[in-house]
Amino acid sequence: MKFEYIPSGVCSQHYTFDIEDDKINSLEVIGGCPGNLKGISRIIVGMNIDDVISAFEGVQCGSKGTSCPDQISKALKAYKLQTR
Repeated sequence: MKFEYIPSGVCSQHYTFDIEDDKINSLEVIGGCPGNLKGISRIIVGMNIDDVISAFEGVQCGSKGTSCPDQISKALKAYKLQTR
């Protein structure tokens, strides 16, 4: 299932997930730090969404109070709320 999310408070502008049976098949990110986000996207492929939420939730980027990984966790929480 495709799921799109608009992050807040970070440099990235748009996330598109492909999720099946609570496992991430892919994540495409528009904006942000390309190298870091490509790496993150590759790492989370095949992972369960709850494991990604647990690992990424609360990670901060400088003084922003959030980060791209934190926004990914928020996106996955929103996905769970939408699909349950």
